Amino acid sequence: MKTKPNPLETETVELGTAPNTMNCDFIRTLIDNYRKNQLMSVKDTMGIDDAHAIHFDLATLKKFISDIEADAQKTHPKATPEDLGIRFYYAAYPKTADWDIMAGTPIGQEYAERHTLVMVPTVKREDENGESLCYDFSPINASTANTGEMIAMASARGTGSQGDLISQNHGSLSPPSDPKLELF
Repeated sequence: MKTKPNPLETETVELGTAPNTMNCDFIRTLIDNYRKNQLMSVKDTMGIDDAHAIHFDLATLKKFISDIEADAQKTHPKATPEDLGIRFYYAAYPKTADWDIMAGTPIGQEYAERHTLVMVPTVKREDENGESLCYDFSPINASTANTGEMIAMASARGTGSQGDLISQNHGSLSPPSDPKLELF
């Protein structure tokens, strides 16, 4: 008897020519679980009608990926495309009272207190035990440009990192965007 693969198992997947797919019912179940649990918890405990989806256009995502690849190649030429990745951090915009930290961004106050995603580049490197792990890093960090070393921020939770890092934020959240365009 052939068993069905577990869609939640994490394993290295060979990149092939066929697109990645998931069953619609499975997708719906995962999304419903989030809405019934985490999203309702935020509403019940914080009183916030938080976003349940985020959209990034392909041009933005392609540019972000291209920037990571190009800058990593310039400053860290030993990093292969298979070594590079992106970590998605759950984040939240500040309260309206603290909106001054958003000065200089195109993000309006209708996003106040809603969750978002922040994407940060990762690079695969061996740790002190020889285990291959994906570390957050900055491919544009000038302090490592001449040495070819990676800036692994994970060990210090970013406390040693300063200045600008290649990162991406602010897709279109729903809400406040109109959810009529969503399938789920």
